[in-house]
Amino acid sequence: MLFEKRLRDGLADGSVTVALRRWRRPQVVAGGVYRTGGDGPRVRVVAVDVVAPQDVTADDAAAAGYASPAALLEAVRGDADLPLYRLRFTVEEGEDPRAVLGATADLGPGDVADLLRRLARMDAAAGAPWTSVVLRLVAAHPGVVSTDLAPRVGLDGLERQEFKLRVRRLKALGLTESLLVGYRLTPRGQALLPHLPMADRRPPPRFTT
Repeated sequence: MLFEKRLRDGLADGSVTVALRRWRRPQVVAGGVYRTGGDGPRVRVVAVDVVAPQDVTADDAAAAGYASPAALLEAVRGDADLPLYRLRFTVEEGEDPRAVLGATADLGPGDVADLLRRLARMDAAAGAPWTSVVLRLVAAHPGVVSTDLAPRVGLDGLERQEFKLRVRRLKALGLTESLLVGYRLTPRGQALLPHLPMADRRPPPRFTT
C-alpha cells in the first residue's frame, strides 16, 4: 500500500488511519501487514469495506489526511467504474522482518542452495521459469513502474496485477522491495543474482494464476 509523500508524517504518528482505493478486486486483507513505501511505517489493515462515494464521511476524509470527502475522492486514482474500497489500519510496531531479511547480503552456500530450491518450487508451481526472469528484470530496471515492467514478461492490462503478485512472492523471500515507484532488489537479492540459472532464451513466460 503506497501513499503520497505528504501523508508520511500522518502515517508515522498514527493520525492517518484510513485510505480509499479503487481496485477490481481487493489487494489487501483484514489482518494483513503491509509496507507503505520508502521509509514509511508498516500498517496492519483492520477492515476492508466496499463503499459508495456518497457514503464517504467527513471523519473518513480527516482520518485519510484530507479536508473533505470531495477532496479525498478526487485524489483516488483508478477507473471510476471500479469498486471503491475503504481501508482502515493501524501502525504496526517493530522492524519489518522482510526488511531485516533483505538487508542480509552475506549468503553462504547453504543459503544460496535453499533460495534456489524455493525459487525452483515457485517456477514449478507456475509451470514457467519466471523467478529468474523477474529478478533480472527488476535488477536491470529499478524504480520502473509495474505497468512498464509487465509487458517485458508478456503481460499487459489486467495481468499487471499478476506481475505484482509475483514480485510480492519474491519480496517474502527478502529478495525485492517496493519503492514509491517500482521495485528494486534488496542486498540479499543482489547477492543471489550471480547464482541464478542462466537466462532462458525462449520467449518470456506468460504467468497464470
